[in-house]
Amino acid sequence: MKKAKFPKNSIYTLIALLIIIGLLAFLQANSSAYSYQISILERSAIYAVVAVSMNLLTGFTGLFSLGQAGFMAIGAYTVAILTIPVESRASVYYVNGISPVIANLHCPFWLALIIAGLLSAAIAALIGIPVLRLKSDYLAIATLGFSEIIRAVIAAPQLDRITNGSYGLKNIPGFPNLFVAFGLCALCILLMVLLINSSYGRAFKALREDEVAAQAMGLNLFRYKQLAFVISSFFTGVSGGLLAMFMRSIEAKTFSINLTYDILLIVVLGGIGSVTGSVLGSFLVTAGREWLRFFDSPLVIAGIQIPLFRSGFRMVIFSILLMVVVLFYRRGIMGNNEFSWDGLKRLIKRIPTALSGGNAAKKGGNVS
Repeated sequence: MKKAKFPKNSIYTLIALLIIIGLLAFLQANSSAYSYQISILERSAIYAVVAVSMNLLTGFTGLFSLGQAGFMAIGAYTVAILTIPVESRASVYYVNGISPVIANLHCPFWLALIIAGLLSAAIAALIGIPVLRLKSDYLAIATLGFSEIIRAVIAAPQLDRITNGSYGLKNIPGFPNLFVAFGLCALCILLMVLLINSSYGRAFKALREDEVAAQAMGLNLFRYKQLAFVISSFFTGVSGGLLAMFMRSIEAKTFSINLTYDILLIVVLGGIGSVTGSVLGSFLVTAGREWLRFFDSPLVIAGIQIPLFRSGFRMVIFSILLMVVVLFYRRGIMGNNEFSWDGLKRLIKRIPTALSGGNAAKKGGNVS
């Protein structure tokens, strides 16, 4: 009998995981020396979760929602309120005091994240009843308005004793270590991938392709739309809680419209309908903004100051780079495809052919 061979792709995946774990272990052991790099990676991983949850709704179901910042705010404030140490709350709610309803509420961060997701999902179920009957741009405008309403409610003086109003919340416990942070993010993305590949995911894709045909097949359009909206909001709320743990302090203006636009940029850049595209896009966008910071500092060459190098020039360069990427990858970096080792091999094999083809074209041009 022949022995069953272990698939090569599985070996590659195992090696990649070991490399990632080794890198995380190295960064954790040298956290003080690499704190800046760690913060970039953690923020990227958190944005990857919310980007995949947005892609679940927009790329796989065809619903264009712009309410991500609102659900993230709900999740962030829920986690903050439930995890701030009881003995530290007097120094946090120092202006108007804290409501006795939440004064002694406390739970572990993992339970707080689940509660944050469930609360976001419950609110999504309520607002989904009217807004999911809208389509396209109207749905986007309605959810965007909801996001701003949530931010205004959080900062309202009437809720000072719960949300601390415009003063925000601080002393939020952070991640115990890098493995917990990345493990939670990976778990959220894995659960969404399993959902996308399930029968529910196939129903979502049917809605995206043709609602009339999906309805003719017996699918309840509103039920599946609401299910996708609720699930996406659950993971968006969890990502908001993860962001609160990462930042250690939050305020209402953190969850402005710009945050939703950032997530939308990640989804479009990575590829609408691609989970790996959203993950890749989150790391590229977050890291790219940080690595271009040197453009914000004045540059002097031979005693002459270069006028363009000043505060804000970094975003100009970043925007130009995004335009270049979009011109070459109009459907995003990954399109609607997912990463595979076979695809990576084909890409590597294509590079020499493309280079030799370019050289041949140049030679042909010289001959003519």
